[in-house]
Amino acid sequence: MESRGYQFEGAEASFELLLRRAQKDYRPAFEVIDFSAGVEKRQFEAPEPAGDTISSRGTVKLRVAGEEMLMAGEGNGPVNALDAALRKALNHFYPSLAVVHLTDYKVRILDEAAGTAAWVRVLIESSDGQQEWTTVGASQNIIEASWTALTDSLEYWLARRQAL
Repeated sequence: MESRGYQFEGAEASFELLLRRAQKDYRPAFEVIDFSAGVEKRQFEAPEPAGDTISSRGTVKLRVAGEEMLMAGEGNGPVNALDAALRKALNHFYPSLAVVHLTDYKVRILDEAAGTAAWVRVLIESSDGQQEWTTVGASQNIIEASWTALTDSLEYWLARRQAL
């Protein structure tokens, strides 16, 4: 995984999930079936106030406790929209997730010579108000890398609560 851009030093939560997932008896709190994100720019004219607006939408399809959930969310960017959709889908089963918040979001380009086609590493720091943890995602697609780090963040928190 490190050859594809993952770095687990400083992303202890993703590393712990990697170890948990290697165990035969590990059952994740949710399974991602698919996701999509989009960004749209619209120009408004009279009678609306003139100007541009950017909107982002995300949809996620998950399997939770044997039930499939399809949810959509809106946000100020594609990662925020995916987070909103993910939380809508999980809230029914895990309302306690409301205390988990993203506290930092970092993107690193791994191959600057590739320009916009470069592999990226995304680190997400999260907190529940008592503990903090970091997760990582890597891909040539910044949304996919962000999605991996985001879902790891929530799965990690749920796995830790189930283990207690």
